[in-house]
Amino acid sequence: MRTILSLVAAAGLVLPGCAGASKHAAAVAWKPWSEAVFERARSEKKLVLLDLEAVWCHWCHVMDETTYRDPEVARLLAQNYIAVQVDQDSRPDLSNRYEEYGWPATIVFRADGVELAKRSGYIAPKQMAAMLQAFVDDPTPGPSAEASAAAAPSEGTSLAADLRTELDAQHVAQFDREHAGWGTSHKFLDPASVEYAIARRGEDPGSELMAKRTLDAALALIDPVWGGVYQYSTGGDWKEPHFEKIMSFQADDLRIYALAHAAFGDARYRDAAQAIHRFLTEFLKTQEGAFQTSMDADLVPGEHSAEYFALPDADRRRRGIPRVDTHVYARENGWAIRGLAALYAYAGDETALAEARRAAAWILAHRALEGGGYRHGESDAAGPYFGDTLAMGQAFLALYEATAERDYLVHAVEAAAFLAAKFEHPDAGFVTAAGAPRNRGENVDAARFGNLLFRFTGKEEHRALAQRALRFLATPEVARKPFPAAVLLADREIASEPLHVVVVGRKADSRAAALFRAALAIPSTYRRIEWWDPVEGPLPNQDVEYPELARPAAFACAGGRCSSPAYEPEDVRKRAEALAH
Repeated sequence: MRTILSLVAAAGLVLPGCAGASKHAAAVAWKPWSEAVFERARSEKKLVLLDLEAVWCHWCHVMDETTYRDPEVARLLAQNYIAVQVDQDSRPDLSNRYEEYGWPATIVFRADGVELAKRSGYIAPKQMAAMLQAFVDDPTPGPSAEASAAAAPSEGTSLAADLRTELDAQHVAQFDREHAGWGTSHKFLDPASVEYAIARRGEDPGSELMAKRTLDAALALIDPVWGGVYQYSTGGDWKEPHFEKIMSFQADDLRIYALAHAAFGDARYRDAAQAIHRFLTEFLKTQEGAFQTSMDADLVPGEHSAEYFALPDADRRRRGIPRVDTHVYARENGWAIRGLAALYAYAGDETALAEARRAAAWILAHRALEGGGYRHGESDAAGPYFGDTLAMGQAFLALYEATAERDYLVHAVEAAAFLAAKFEHPDAGFVTAAGAPRNRGENVDAARFGNLLFRFTGKEEHRALAQRALRFLATPEVARKPFPAAVLLADREIASEPLHVVVVGRKADSRAAALFRAALAIPSTYRRIEWWDPVEGPLPNQDVEYPELARPAAFACAGGRCSSPAYEPEDVRKRAEALAH
């Protein structure tokens, strides 16, 4: 196994002193992030350094073991700076503000809060010392801290036609023709790009090919021993994985592979989804049924673990298990619940549904706030955060579709009301937290959630939530950022009706249950699946009148027309697909 010192040396970076000296140097006296930090900096006439790191992050560990144990760096920080270190997973407001810089992210501030520098990734000791001294000598903002002009929000609630055409071309152009996937440096399964390609498979054969090639290539990131998906691969191909396993990637890949199995009938995609499910169950699920946050990339912090992850199960366990971040966040559980609900819907995994239900119950019991929102962890330093309530709203809506149990829809509606009341930006879109900026990814999810919720409830306030988010997303400077498929998906869905399948029959009737199970397996990326049992009263959005027949039946509706009744499970998908064409 190559040590981190040998890797740093191989990269042409020089560490001061002998190989072992830095590990025994005094560590930095880190402070937590707060306004008190800047008050102290003003009082002591110091600068502020923020190190945004992650529990699972290899290069964060490297900086802790080399850069921040370097005597000259430690001296400069102690004499001239208030040093702050924050786990970015614990602070979505800071994480979203600086996410484009990657982890570790290093931000230098003046005592008045003005940013002087924003740096991405590992900084070697000599480079860090030089930067620290430079800002002591001249605390003037550098090029990396230049603020971009705020973009005026779009006047409409949809993409302009020429911008939509431009984004579609961008989506195709960013596909890697040689290695598959979107982007050429870091290789990972971008969920929105693949989902958009799957959604367009019937319109464009090239989209189906892009989706399948990416899904096939990304199988290389599935851990063949423990399951779960590694975050990404470097080097421009899929052969150099970074081994951290983060909930956002587990949940997204679980959902997309389950969908792909239903769309293409490829058993490898079902197996990939099940492998991710296995990892979640064995390594991240708590005894109470909630989900923890991540598994570290390194067994020994700061040392690459390729040799370790090449071992079989018994040999890995003999050496130990990489650190698991045991925090239980509402946002990460919402993501997991949505992925598990998709595995149940598209692949019929009853265990996944039971786990999704249990996690949702735990979050309701331990993270719920008055008014329908959710806090991030046990306590929130700057919350509540938009992402936690949004993710749980999406999770409850997914559970409502999967079970037809109306209590889940009630929780989704309450979450939407909390989002609208607490996080609206005065111009357009929604902010991550009070005083924090807007995040494109969160606003994409808000647009899609609000629109789908509107389709299920018929309530205009849910459509308004979606349109507010899309007005921000339709701003050209926002929409044109890399990987535009997420914005294209939101715009596409708001502009159209979802595939609508309703099963009519008593929930105690096994024949109706079989029809509902068949409806859930339809591989549509934008759909409204419902089960109307007349004894429960009208559907929440009873926009179509269905007859009560002598036996359970399923009806597919789209574009202002409905199919003839399907009485057998194998006919449900046929009716839906015929209507789509």
